[in-house]
Amino acid sequence: MHLIDILVFLLFTGGIVVFGCSFFNRKSSSDEFTNAGSNIPGWVVGMSIFATYVSSISYLGYPGKAFAGDWNAFVFSLSIPFASYFAAKYFVPFYRSQSSISAYSFLEKRFGRWARLYASSCYLLTQVARMGSILYLLALPMNQLFGWDIPTVIVVTSIMIVIYSIVGGIKAVIWTEAIQGIILIVGALVCLVVLLFSMPEGPLQTFEIGMKYNKFSLGSFGAELDKSTFWVCLIYGIFTNLQNYGIDQNYVQRYHTAKNEKEAKFSALFGGYLFIPVSAVFFLIGTALFAYFKVYPDLLPPGTKADYVFPFFIVNKLPVGLTGLLIASIFAAGMSTIATSVTSSSTILMTDFYSMIRKKAGDKEKLMVLKLGSLLIGLLGIFVAIAFLQVDSALDAWWALSSIFSGGMLGLFLIGYMSKKVRNIDAMIGVACGVILVIWIVLSSYVHANLAIVFGTILIFLVGFLSSKLIGNISKK
Repeated sequence: MHLIDILVFLLFTGGIVVFGCSFFNRKSSSDEFTNAGSNIPGWVVGMSIFATYVSSISYLGYPGKAFAGDWNAFVFSLSIPFASYFAAKYFVPFYRSQSSISAYSFLEKRFGRWARLYASSCYLLTQVARMGSILYLLALPMNQLFGWDIPTVIVVTSIMIVIYSIVGGIKAVIWTEAIQGIILIVGALVCLVVLLFSMPEGPLQTFEIGMKYNKFSLGSFGAELDKSTFWVCLIYGIFTNLQNYGIDQNYVQRYHTAKNEKEAKFSALFGGYLFIPVSAVFFLIGTALFAYFKVYPDLLPPGTKADYVFPFFIVNKLPVGLTGLLIASIFAAGMSTIATSVTSSSTILMTDFYSMIRKKAGDKEKLMVLKLGSLLIGLLGIFVAIAFLQVDSALDAWWALSSIFSGGMLGLFLIGYMSKKVRNIDAMIGVACGVILVIWIVLSSYVHANLAIVFGTILIFLVGFLSSKLIGNISKK
């Protein structure tokens, strides 16, 4: 890589770390560390939510999917307005009215401590798996393209993120994510413009070739449940995004950081809606790459995997300086998502575990636990990322793990939120049935794995509700 590109990359990534560390406050409290004093503008919180959506997986994966196939995965983005609306109307007011910043304190009030510990444990397992997959998938193309050692990239990236997360708390994470969000948007737009105007007959040629090869298709509208149809992607997206907005600590914690309820509602809508056009840009980049290498087939090495076509173009076809900017954009996407997991997971460790053991812990002690928790989560993320070197497909492994770990959380929340008659035992029975179904779907091939969260959530809700009716009627007799 050219020296100028290296300098641009180091300037952006190093600048992010320095910027995050600038939020250091000697007088910081545990509340300041976890909710930033509830004084962050709504648009900044919204950019943070957006940056949480866009990981290195989507930055590299979406163009790869569009290059190899079509826009079927874009249907996931189209489902976000449903979740954003429910978040602004119901979830934001609900969580801001709670006394705890934990997304799972409500479950303890509703069903008992087991429910809170179950949900928070699932959350922590999901976040560690998520961090590991993102760190690995961020390091992999850097190794393929530049020869950088994968474990070294994983360790250095994680250390940089943990440093400013510990020093500045949630305020540093949110503000750096806002900057990272801007960087990744600018980088993607610049790359798209270069691609479109690199076509010999102009930008319209990209769309002509895309239409000719059906690259803009959103997928089949059939009713198959074992294939990635339009409906499977849409329903999966609705349930996944409802879970993100409704019970994911990453999002719930951000609702508490906004200045007021109005700003928090705006952040939920802004962050979700912004992801739609930006994800469209990523898919259009993939289609443009297909058209570009269709016109210039000799420029792409034979056997190049779809996920590596975009990085190959960045390194070999962009002007000097822009290559560094795009690589910085990819790192920005990964760093923002990992930083969110670090701070939110350390918050859960303190509120849902440590505070239950040490109920009279002082503020300094809580602050120390938050910082040590951030360090612990960062280290676990490193170990999991290195462990991903042993799997055939990190992305498939992440999808399977996330489905199993988080498959029962949304259903448990919904029956507690929507029905006051469902009791502790009903919720336990529902969760047990739902988790068994999720594991079966993930391990079998009868139903598309994306539908695990859908059927798992529905079953938990139905079993919990029916149990409250049947067992409740029997107990009355």
